Amino acid sequence: MNLITMRSFTCSLGFAVLVLPLGVGHAQTAAAQSDTETKTQDANVLSTVTVTAERRDEPLQTTPVSATVLSGDDLAKMGVNVVDQLQFATPSATVNNFGQGLDFNIRGIGKAEHNTQTTTGVITYRDGVATFPGYFTEEPYYDIATVQILRGPQSTFGGQNATGGAVFVTSNDPVIGEGYRGYITGQLGNYSDVALQGAMNIPISDTLAARVAFNGDNRDSFWDISGPYTGSDARQRSQSARISLLWQPTTALSVLFKTDYNHLDMGAYPADPATASNDPFRITANADLKALDEFSRSVLKIDYEFSNGVKFRSVSGYQDGTTAYRADLDGTSAPISIFRDLVDETIYSQEFDLISPSSGKFSWVLGLYGQTDTYDFPAGEFVIGVPGGTPASEYTLQGKNPKHAAAVFGQVGYELTDRLKLEVEGRYSQNRTSNDVSVVQYGLPLLDTQTAKFSNFSGKVALNWTLSEQDFLYAFVATGSRPGGLNVPVGLGIPAPFDAEKVVTLEAGWKANWLGDHLRTQFSVFHNNYKNFQVTVGYPDFPVFGIELNDPNATTISGLEGQMQAVFGPWSIDGGFGWMHSKLGRFYANDPRIVGSAPCDPANGPSSANCINLDGRQQTYAPNLTVNFGVQREFRVGSDIITPRLNYAHIAGQWATLFENETLGDRLGSRNILGGQISWLHGDLITTLYGTNLTDQHYVAALNSGLRFVGAPRQVGVRITKMF
Repeated sequence: MNLITMRSFTCSLGFAVLVLPLGVGHAQTAAAQSDTETKTQDANVLSTVTVTAERRDEPLQTTPVSATVLSGDDLAKMGVNVVDQLQFATPSATVNNFGQGLDFNIRGIGKAEHNTQTTTGVITYRDGVATFPGYFTEEPYYDIATVQILRGPQSTFGGQNATGGAVFVTSNDPVIGEGYRGYITGQLGNYSDVALQGAMNIPISDTLAARVAFNGDNRDSFWDISGPYTGSDARQRSQSARISLLWQPTTALSVLFKTDYNHLDMGAYPADPATASNDPFRITANADLKALDEFSRSVLKIDYEFSNGVKFRSVSGYQDGTTAYRADLDGTSAPISIFRDLVDETIYSQEFDLISPSSGKFSWVLGLYGQTDTYDFPAGEFVIGVPGGTPASEYTLQGKNPKHAAAVFGQVGYELTDRLKLEVEGRYSQNRTSNDVSVVQYGLPLLDTQTAKFSNFSGKVALNWTLSEQDFLYAFVATGSRPGGLNVPVGLGIPAPFDAEKVVTLEAGWKANWLGDHLRTQFSVFHNNYKNFQVTVGYPDFPVFGIELNDPNATTISGLEGQMQAVFGPWSIDGGFGWMHSKLGRFYANDPRIVGSAPCDPANGPSSANCINLDGRQQTYAPNLTVNFGVQREFRVGSDIITPRLNYAHIAGQWATLFENETLGDRLGSRNILGGQISWLHGDLITTLYGTNLTDQHYVAALNSGLRFVGAPRQVGVRITKMF
């Protein structure tokens, strides 16, 4: 059983968006007022959207990548406040949130196991540094410049290798020479929701500026919990703040420093059995409940441009956090079965880049990356009790799990003709993970001092064809890998590590401008050959215990995606869809939830009632259809602008385990989320009536440890923003 399994006990041919600011949602930028005026003047012109994920600013419409780019205003208009709501704003993404952990998958690839040893295949970056890969998932979006969601392997640049995709979240920078500018937003909503957010740009000198931003949100619980239970009823008390400094002593040198602090008291992450038939917001519990994340992040980014146009970039990151969680493990008022943990995590990262000028036929990027990520489990803080209270009925763990990553990467681009360009990328990485932990397994002491190492070369070859000023075609083959990890001993000796995952992706895409730039589209088709899928199943020789293994045969995942954006006078429309078909390679496995004693070889079986042949089943968290759509219209009343907007998202049903056992709750039903808002711009004041999940769909947002975790219910309210 690995540390991740411990946690599981508790817990392109296509129409997606180049989503741009289409109207007034609420202020995320200090320049929002002038931006609004510009948008009013150029209502029939679509602005250029850029992506920065490949270390230089490039137009999305001529970059060989499937991506959705959202501004801070877009996030507000779409009702996106935290990462799990991104699934309603971009194709082919699912985010299944069970509170202390997150299953973020793009095109069916990401993370499906909940432990510290299993890294994620979808890397989230905040202001240029890869963030905590599983914990601390509730960090809010506030004062955001852009969120870029890239689909497919992003293994060539930065951070850990990304097999499913990457999300780049960038907050607003200070602006030198802009004076004192900013905004403040107050919000009142149902569930006694009171929120306050704001930001200000502060000029210090001709070469130095600062920006301060904050966000706070207090809300009553969504749940009606009967007990007896102790601790919280899942009311929310969250506070976040950010300070940024920008120094530009010359045109060649830029130094940007940002530091964030988050105190996110979610109260609890209530859940009940996956097989329950009651309203998931009305549950019972008789254990202590708690959910508190406290963490900080500091980022130092230095850019220097040499006289020949080559840029040097350094991005240094330090992140430190503590997550505390207590839960009712059986999710009922039956005899107490508890889980609690308190985990400290510290990440140091450093990246160096050399970036050539973008002009000319030849361009290149060269980089180095290093990262250490250490989990610390203090004594007496990680406990599974069935029930708790005695050594014979508890599983406890203490110690450290350090992980190290190092990589060298590069990209070369060459214009074969004025319309045809070849791009070649490569990355060599090394990863090391260790367990230095002691376990007491229901009275049996166990020591674990293992180390495992993994190395990989990933690459991408792309051919880009600018067919005309309106049409851009691309095709590429790319590979990605994420490292394996260690299994914790379970009284049967030291089990073997699980191996690294690998994916080979073929993708072709077409991006186009139509009707004189009134309409933009992206379409892509892809095929993934996904090897060594990491999954927790019953221990092959003793299935009462769980172990993480690799699917010995490749899974295939194919799909079609599309995005569009259109502006016609006062009307604005954006939307996207993703269609997927997945098929698991032959794999025999014991379902750890079903008691059995027969051995089960993953490659050969033999098949039995307990040894299940999973050949041909769907990949987990890979719904066959995702759709998002938004429409809005501006109405002018004198100098005021009134803008109603509707948002809709559909995510088809998906499997939470490979065993596809509906009687055990493995099927997560479809999600049909309707939201909207009406904003009124009057001078420098924006008043917005908003609503999310307007049909109040009660849907299961995640399955973990036999418990179901429900998504947020309907929320409505008013938001008032003052620009200054």
